[in-house]
Amino acid sequence: MKSFVTKSYIVLLSLVLFTACTKKQAVIERPSFCADSAYVYIERQMAFGPRVPNGAAHMQCAVWLIEQLRAFGAEVELQKGEMPDYRGNNQQIYNIIGHFYTPETADRKRILLGAHYDTRPWCDEEPEYADRFYNVPGANDGASGVGVLLEVARQLGLRMDTSVSKTPFTTPVDIIFFDVEDMGSPNVYTGPEREDTWCLGSQLWATNYVQRANSQEPTAKVQYQFGIVLDMVGAPDASFPREMYSTNYAANYQQQIWRAAQKLGYGSLFINQQSYPITDDHYYINRIAGIPCVDVIHYDIRNATGFPSWWHTRQDDMTNIAKPTLQAVGEVVMSQL
Repeated sequence: MKSFVTKSYIVLLSLVLFTACTKKQAVIERPSFCADSAYVYIERQMAFGPRVPNGAAHMQCAVWLIEQLRAFGAEVELQKGEMPDYRGNNQQIYNIIGHFYTPETADRKRILLGAHYDTRPWCDEEPEYADRFYNVPGANDGASGVGVLLEVARQLGLRMDTSVSKTPFTTPVDIIFFDVEDMGSPNVYTGPEREDTWCLGSQLWATNYVQRANSQEPTAKVQYQFGIVLDMVGAPDASFPREMYSTNYAANYQQQIWRAAQKLGYGSLFINQQSYPITDDHYYINRIAGIPCVDVIHYDIRNATGFPSWWHTRQDDMTNIAKPTLQAVGEVVMSQL
């Protein structure tokens, strides 16, 4: 059964959440962002069930994301394509892109914000072998980044409305919900596999971006200042060190983002430590598209995997989502726009 939020409900929800969150202004002027709203968007994704690529929950969630972006004033593009998975079998990909711009800003360089909306088909970090064939629920690994960016999208929509916003809209933003990020080769697979099996959606998008740039298409004129990818950004004990690929490809922007976090009082989350390189969507945006892109991702150098104990397990549920973390990440992202 399909259950989608109506436009009137979205407008009402936006007004209620906007009113609630404006009451939380601190002494310093903080970027507009509402963790309550982001939390609701995460819950809504979880209500669909695991968003395993090309399953019913995945497709329903994709339609809902498109409707949400349109309701917030974005011009929405659905990028369809195929990429071979770890076995070499083609996987259907549906990247969802929301373009936020005004006539005055349409030709300016944009900021790219991304998160993946799919969930991993296997809980291959479960200690019991039989449990490794369940789908990952994906509250933090997937839904948290999308939830934060949906609230960013809502704020951008309000900012573009000059009748309600005092903050001028000066920089266009593209929000991309990448598909098939989490279908990399599972631990339970022992056969031959190809390279680059993770982040298929961002690989497709980056390749397409380069092809457009080399063509005469009107969309080829779209250029980006830099990008930010969010992944696993909702845990109560989150830590976001400086990821190595981000440092290698986008050091200036990484420093800019971490300094903003310090100024906003979130230095305990955005820690001044270097982490190991992580293959995430930002890697292919950097390597293929040549757009400097920074990964904000939960990583704990004290753990064997570097990721939380419930990473790629059945425990990746709403108990691992904390509003203060969402607020911190959301404010830091908004400070860059």
